Amino acid sequence: MTESTSPSSSTLIERTGIEIVPESDRTARPRDLFWPWFAANVSVFGMSYGSFLLGFGISLWQATVVSVIGIVVSFLLCGLIAIAGKRGSAPTMVLSRAAFGVRGQKIPGVVSWLTSIGWETSLAITAVLATTTVLHALGWVGADGDVLVKVIATVLVAALIVGASVLGYHTIMRLQSVLTWLTGGFTILFLVLTFSHIDWSAAFSRPDGTFAQMIGALVMVMTGFGLGWINIAADWSRYQRRTASDAQIVTWNTIGGSVAPVVLVFFGLLLAASDDGLAAAVGADPIGALATLLPPWALFPFLIVAILTLVSGAVLGIYSSGLTLLSLGIRIPRPAAAAVDGVILTAGTIVVVFFATSFIGPFQSFLITLGVPMASWAGILIADILRRRRDYDEEALFDPAGRYRAWDGISIGTMIVASVIGWGFVVNGFADAAPWNNWQGYLLFLIGGKEGEWAYANLGVFFALALSFVVAWFARAGRISRQEQA
Repeated sequence: MTESTSPSSSTLIERTGIEIVPESDRTARPRDLFWPWFAANVSVFGMSYGSFLLGFGISLWQATVVSVIGIVVSFLLCGLIAIAGKRGSAPTMVLSRAAFGVRGQKIPGVVSWLTSIGWETSLAITAVLATTTVLHALGWVGADGDVLVKVIATVLVAALIVGASVLGYHTIMRLQSVLTWLTGGFTILFLVLTFSHIDWSAAFSRPDGTFAQMIGALVMVMTGFGLGWINIAADWSRYQRRTASDAQIVTWNTIGGSVAPVVLVFFGLLLAASDDGLAAAVGADPIGALATLLPPWALFPFLIVAILTLVSGAVLGIYSSGLTLLSLGIRIPRPAAAAVDGVILTAGTIVVVFFATSFIGPFQSFLITLGVPMASWAGILIADILRRRRDYDEEALFDPAGRYRAWDGISIGTMIVASVIGWGFVVNGFADAAPWNNWQGYLLFLIGGKEGEWAYANLGVFFALALSFVVAWFARAGRISRQEQA
């Protein structure tokens, strides 16, 4: 394994990069997966999805059904990917070489890296925007202090994210277990303090939307939650004991990722459905808008906890994006890879916070655009995982001449074709805020055109996932069987 370095879990900074985790370090249990996934998804940012979902024109009950199904199913898919981590003890994008080839994996690897960078940057942006809004509400800063406050907030948020990710897996796991209790407790307090803002009659009086609008909302939930994490799912299960139950890994991954978002999104739906002004404000500053519902004494604690929850999610992303960077052939230590991504995160945050005029538009457009190829990749890898009956040949994951070969034409071709088809069935709903995505939707004429009711359902994500899974399940069955017999 020429890409490896000497792993060590005894030092403060994790040195293990993309190499195979040694048996002596594989001490984690399936229930340990609850902590990182819960802590990363207990953020009050989840409440913002209530506003996003109602923006599709659906009713409260429709949005509730969509959110529960979308959250649980998307994290269930993450759990299936996590099985590979136990079987191969390597990061997700290294294990994906079994399906795409040792060198062919770089194609989905680039998409995965961009997805992780985008996610972690969006979380950092949200934290900075929330800081400015809350401090304004407290009266601690005025208009003249905005720039300085944003600069300081950007630096502090980036430092927290990068610092934790550089320290690595063991520190992050301990940190997430602490944050789970802290952020979970204060989130419950937030629910109690804002409960009186719910207008039950207004919330339940919203008219039903069409089935197509529900599907569009469902796609957004899936890409915004589980599918947004699916490319890093095995990174957190690679320290699992080899004897760990596959079913338990899937279960704890799904519970950890789903339980908080289901509650938070439903509460966010009640708040957004009660107040159209709040729903509109969430689009510009998700957490800052929610903070306006709190009494003054709760604002500063809310800000601290909100930042920590966002940082918690971003830490998972930047840690994994560093591993993905290494899997692409960048030969630097893992901590350095995390630091490189940290610089990119900081730059992206500065651009959006100081120069962009809209947040939610580009964010949703970004989710759908990268969500299509990521859904295709997930379909292929899930089929590969479910077809296999043995652990991975760990040496072959690093050897282009090994049983997984350098390139897998079936997987690569499937991902390319499925992505092209998928992009044809999604549309950029934010043409003004994200004009760089106006090229999508070129196949919508088959289902009513860009003005039809299915245009904004973003069926391309489902098409890419389902088509890739079916093709890989049947077309690669013989190849997987031969690989396991080699």
